[in-house]
Amino acid sequence: MHSPTNEGLHRGLQERHIQLIALGGAIGVGLFLGSATAIKTAGPALMLSYFVGGLAIFVIMRALGELAVAYPVAGSFSTYAYNFLGPLPGYITGWTYWFMWVVTCMAEITAAGIYMTYWFPGTPQWAWALAALTIMTIVNLINVAAYGEFEFWFALIKVVTIILMIIVGLGMIIFGIGNQGVPIGISNLWSHGGFFAKGFSGPALALVMVAFAYLGIELIGVTAGEAQNPEKTIPAAIDKVFWRILIFYVGALFVIMSLFPWNEIGTKGSPFVITFDKIGIPAAAGIINFVVLTAALSSCNSGIFSTGRMLYNLALQKKAPATFGKLSKTSVPVNGIIVSAAFLLIGVVLNYLVPAKVFEYVTSVATVGAIWIWAVILLAQINYRKSLSPEEVARLKYPMPLWPIASYLALAFLAMVVIMMAFSEGTRVALYVGPVWFGLLIASYYGLGFHKEESSTRPAYAKR
Repeated sequence: MHSPTNEGLHRGLQERHIQLIALGGAIGVGLFLGSATAIKTAGPALMLSYFVGGLAIFVIMRALGELAVAYPVAGSFSTYAYNFLGPLPGYITGWTYWFMWVVTCMAEITAAGIYMTYWFPGTPQWAWALAALTIMTIVNLINVAAYGEFEFWFALIKVVTIILMIIVGLGMIIFGIGNQGVPIGISNLWSHGGFFAKGFSGPALALVMVAFAYLGIELIGVTAGEAQNPEKTIPAAIDKVFWRILIFYVGALFVIMSLFPWNEIGTKGSPFVITFDKIGIPAAAGIINFVVLTAALSSCNSGIFSTGRMLYNLALQKKAPATFGKLSKTSVPVNGIIVSAAFLLIGVVLNYLVPAKVFEYVTSVATVGAIWIWAVILLAQINYRKSLSPEEVARLKYPMPLWPIASYLALAFLAMVVIMMAFSEGTRVALYVGPVWFGLLIASYYGLGFHKEESSTRPAYAKR
């Protein structure tokens, strides 16, 4: 095994930070607002889609965990792609992840602006988007512990809300709370066309939405370079986050679809709002609006964190301007964060200048980017494991289970998601825009001469 590097970054993230960064990364605005669309697509069988998707994501996370414990670096999958798949995949992965988060954050600060106008209807949306961006950038510039602390509390708000919703919902289902003491039961799960009301194609089509819902969980890998004790904290976060996500996603959907006929959900706003409304919480809409606002801010916070680290790592590989390799006194990649935030500023402007359609095209690249990242994690781990002797495999601190069968099954799942994207008008555009993005990256790699610098720039820990 090789000695890992921390790339000069400060190891300021504690286990509780990493646990909730992982959880917060995977529980986004999608569950609170997007669940209604997914329910319409799949009916009650959507729970199976989340379960199958959850298993695939767990395999991807275990593959990432094996690599992150052996090489706890902030460059994460960009570094692993570079080490075990080659310089070009490393270059594509780093820039794709950076772009994916910039685009995601543009959407999140836009969302934050919309949520704030709920309370302040007369105010301009762009001003709130700008305020959100400014605050999150400052938090990230202080030090990594400030980012971790903000993320911890943001994620905790989401988690507590979901747990409350599940507990309250179960009270209504079993004891009839808020329903004159008459238990609602779970017959809604099969009374409206059966459990597979949309056939088997519904849950299959919903896999695309499920994959996007889990987007962000790979952030655990980016935190590895700044974790206080990566050998302990990374495995703990990965093992716990799988069960927690299944409980939150499948549990929340079980409660929502037991309480309301699945074919009526989404006609009256967020499923969370109508559930809290049903037990007589008058401020239900305001509470959920607050939770969704923190979810958007949390995603933006994580985006600025990870984009800064990706630019820093690309600079170390000499695949980005050297200025991004500069650290502040508190060991934060200051230039990478500021430049990423400047690109997000374009997002604030785009809100007004660009039609929504163009925005949809750009976000579709982000979704293709996520699938690329997950596939790269699996392929890098396969190559890494193949390069080890049996003695080295026996010494692995966090070996991936059921290797290599689980890896190939997870790759097949990702391929299926890409195929399913072709069947929906909203996601089909990604299959056109994605190849254009990768084509531009390959052209820039050769056009800017990065391919000539390989032998001199490969980091020491990458050489076997």
